[in-house]
Amino acid sequence: MKTKVFLHRIRKYGFFTAAMLCAGIGMSFAVKSAQQPERLFTQAQAERGKPLYAQHCAVCHGQSLEGTPSSPLAGERFMAKWNGRTLDELYYITKMQMPYGKPDSLSVQQYLDITAFMLASNGYAAGTRELAADAALMKRTKIARQSGAPAPTTAAPVFFNSGAKASTAKPTQAELNAAQNTTDWLMSNHDYGGQRFVDLKQINRSNAASLQPVAIYQVADASVFHNNPLVYQGVMYVATTNSTMALDATTLKVKWRVDRKPKGPDGWPMNRGAALKDGKLVRGTHDGYLLAYDAADGKLLWERPVLDRKKREAGFTMAPLLYEDLILIGPAGSEAGVKGWVGAFRLEDGEQVWRFNTVPDDGEPGAETWEDAAARATGGGSVWAPFSLDAEKGVLYVPVSNPAPDFHTDSRLGSNLYTNSMLALDARTGKLKWFRQLVPADFHDWDLTQVSPLFEAKVNGKMRKLVTTAGKDGMLHMLDRETREHLYEVEVTTRKNADVPLSVTEGVYACPGVLGGVQWNGPAYNPGLNMLFVNAVDWCGSFRKAKEFRRGESRGFMGGTYTYDPPEKSRGWLTAIDASTGQVRWRYQSQRPLLAAVTTTSAELIFTGELTGDFLVLDARDGKALYRFNAGGPINGGIITYAINGRQYVAVNSGNASGFWRAQRGSATALLFALPEGKP
Repeated sequence: MKTKVFLHRIRKYGFFTAAMLCAGIGMSFAVKSAQQPERLFTQAQAERGKPLYAQHCAVCHGQSLEGTPSSPLAGERFMAKWNGRTLDELYYITKMQMPYGKPDSLSVQQYLDITAFMLASNGYAAGTRELAADAALMKRTKIARQSGAPAPTTAAPVFFNSGAKASTAKPTQAELNAAQNTTDWLMSNHDYGGQRFVDLKQINRSNAASLQPVAIYQVADASVFHNNPLVYQGVMYVATTNSTMALDATTLKVKWRVDRKPKGPDGWPMNRGAALKDGKLVRGTHDGYLLAYDAADGKLLWERPVLDRKKREAGFTMAPLLYEDLILIGPAGSEAGVKGWVGAFRLEDGEQVWRFNTVPDDGEPGAETWEDAAARATGGGSVWAPFSLDAEKGVLYVPVSNPAPDFHTDSRLGSNLYTNSMLALDARTGKLKWFRQLVPADFHDWDLTQVSPLFEAKVNGKMRKLVTTAGKDGMLHMLDRETREHLYEVEVTTRKNADVPLSVTEGVYACPGVLGGVQWNGPAYNPGLNMLFVNAVDWCGSFRKAKEFRRGESRGFMGGTYTYDPPEKSRGWLTAIDASTGQVRWRYQSQRPLLAAVTTTSAELIFTGELTGDFLVLDARDGKALYRFNAGGPINGGIITYAINGRQYVAVNSGNASGFWRAQRGSATALLFALPEGKP
């Protein structure tokens, strides 16, 4: 059973709790109430639920509830989130969110039978009475750990500091400032401006067809693999949900690897990368920690819990940005009902320096754009995509995601600042310099996902400092960073019925859908061609607003349902745009959504990948495919290029996408491509 939310964030995020998807019960537990015996279902009912689960849930959560590639439906991690909550809430979320693409489409009996199967699969004993849709009973029935089940092993969050210094002091701030000109890959998006452009010409249109794989590393991780790797002085750094590793950037042989055991409740499982500075490799975790490893040997230097799980803060998925002595990052999880923020923490030990509320507190500017103050407490506004930075002026550009609940605008009247906005913040203090809201009062889950690249180009006869913003609404916008003028916008995917209000009785068919537009990898900019290249998703569906929204109970925070078009109707576009005029130069169409990163070079090439598993090299002038190699698993993460000892490499991350993308399965794998040695 798939739910838009979990399967979408991944996007973002990428996953929601098991309960939001398939009403998953996470470990052996009982459902107790004073009026109801523990045995709530019959064996026959559980047996009826088994094939239903296989049809609607197993593609995400596995036949044995193991949670591949999604969240598991067995184990103590679920109980950490659901102990003490009501069976009614569990049933409500299940009905509103599943199955994938067709929520609330099964019969009441089918939902009950699946729930019975889940209970039975987790060791709950069958009885003589079937589980029934008794709302009053469900509301007073609490989920509780089954008698005899092992107690939780999760320890209270604690700060750890080894007191040790990093083995080196590099890369320095000066090196990061100059990352745009290096042939290493020092940040998630290559440089502070996020241009994803590298001045390398060894691989060019005349020899790209001769590329070949020269190294492979099996990461041994079946979760989603969105990582954008880093490369510095011959070492590649890779991050997954719980693992961090350093590889030889020419052979992919392991230099060190740390497999961390989570210390708190699960958040969003995807991780999009780490950050590197002053000898420290810094990353966030899905259980709410910031930590720093010694980049030389992987030793833990410090680890600090920074998220409040009681406020639904659902972990970090984005790669941090390091600037001076600061770690710049924000938590994911609008659909978990988070009240979003972006913050700065000390590189030395993770101590908080400042925090900017993306959903304002009482008395803060923007609070007046929420007519109901209570709505702000769970208003969304999470952050899950890369930041950009004007290092010279110290201005941080932040993309803020959607408000919550997604579709139910009646429960959050107003324009809902600063959701779906680009923020320009003082990187040292967190003070707001200016903002631009792209989708006010959003009712489609159309997050703003990108605030990159930053670059300079001539527009209307004048040289301007520009910022490109794009998101799930399928629009690319060009803004002047100095005058704050909106210069132009370009559709990068199908848009239909974008302004039609949602109904509680009939679905509104609209494009993009909740999985549409630009996702977690943004545009690349080629200064030689003065062109932008952006991957996007073309996937539509029907939106329907819920009759009611349960703010006090719901963990889904969807506020309605969404029905996807069949996956075979989805596709992807790579659009080439004249950066000065917004004119579309050419489009490349893929048979499936395009989620992978886009990288461009001075040889006028584009490196990207497809959900089909194909690594692509395209001619940046016209979009012609010059090389294609199937990596064996969907490509939805980073693709980078760099040079070591005079040889140019292309690194490709292949691995699972979130289950709702309906892509082939593939374990996380790093592949390295280069021209044959000695070939010009």
